Amino acid sequence: MKIKEIISVLEEMAPLAYAEDFDNVGLLIGDQDVEATGILVCHDALENIIDEAIAKNCNLVVCFHPILFSGLKKITGKNYVERAVIKAIKNDIAIYAVHTALDNHQEGVNKIFSDALGLVNTKILIPKQNFIRKLVTFTIPENAEEVRNALFNAGAGNIGNYENCSFNSKGIGTYMGNEHSNPQVGERFEFVQGDEIKIEVSFEKHLENKILKALFKSHAYEEVAYEIYELQNQHQNIGLGMIGELKNPMSEKEFLLFTKEKVQCGGIRHSNFIGKEIKKVAVLGGAGSFAIKNAIQAGADAYLTADLKYHQFYEAENELLLADIGHFESERYTKNYIVEYLRKKILNFAVILSEENSNPVKYL
Repeated sequence: MKIKEIISVLEEMAPLAYAEDFDNVGLLIGDQDVEATGILVCHDALENIIDEAIAKNCNLVVCFHPILFSGLKKITGKNYVERAVIKAIKNDIAIYAVHTALDNHQEGVNKIFSDALGLVNTKILIPKQNFIRKLVTFTIPENAEEVRNALFNAGAGNIGNYENCSFNSKGIGTYMGNEHSNPQVGERFEFVQGDEIKIEVSFEKHLENKILKALFKSHAYEEVAYEIYELQNQHQNIGLGMIGELKNPMSEKEFLLFTKEKVQCGGIRHSNFIGKEIKKVAVLGGAGSFAIKNAIQAGADAYLTADLKYHQFYEAENELLLADIGHFESERYTKNYIVEYLRKKILNFAVILSEENSNPVKYL
């Protein structure tokens, strides 16, 4: 199996189009046409992780955080990033990062976080904006079913928990072909007027090329008339953070102790207790100070995230319990999820969970 085949599976799990614009995801180092010998899954692709990959005969490291986040102007081995990159290149080890592509997935980082806490009735906290497109096309009634099915198979027509969604309306179409035309119905220079079906479907923007290929291949006309619009609708199943409910309400202190046990925190920094029972909980793995207001607006009783600064605790405004549980801790189970996913999709192949703890933060 080549590395590019494994990448296809990874992109099914965490489509790169889901990643934030600032992020650096996908294949960061290596040749995708090389035969894979094994996959090592980790949180951070540090130098000791590359050593582990060498020892375990894995030439593909799948990491959550991208070791290459911003540009490198020199590669001299003077810092931890450069040393990891040099060692990976010297030993022909590829590195692939998922990061916010998995953060934004409805089954990704924040669903894993929510499941660790036993939250139910979960939904995305900050749905992704400007991610949905709409295709409108026209064809003869005899061709409508074929076109619709082709579009559905290419990924169009998915709305929330529903698939194969479309709107179809009848109308009258007209055209007249010139001397270079080869019309399916009628003749050159003939004014044709006949029944047509207008088909409308929505799709995720990164699927546009695939959708158009399916349209052109299945359409009966020589010249395919179509329109594509950008919709302002939020994508309810893609986005950052998640909010859900505890099965049983807890006091603030009980909830923090419960969280500490479930995600194995070395410590939790939190805002003032306000005497509020905790039932509705918002979570965002990693640095999530930007979503404090979103959690309040969503009616959360508590918001769990990481990397909060001193003054940001004031932003709780006595509306909710704000807690910083640690960056690594909030994403702790992500690599386990990736391993489980790959083992289900790639049978009889070495998919190994790294034994290294890459958390740089230690607690007394």
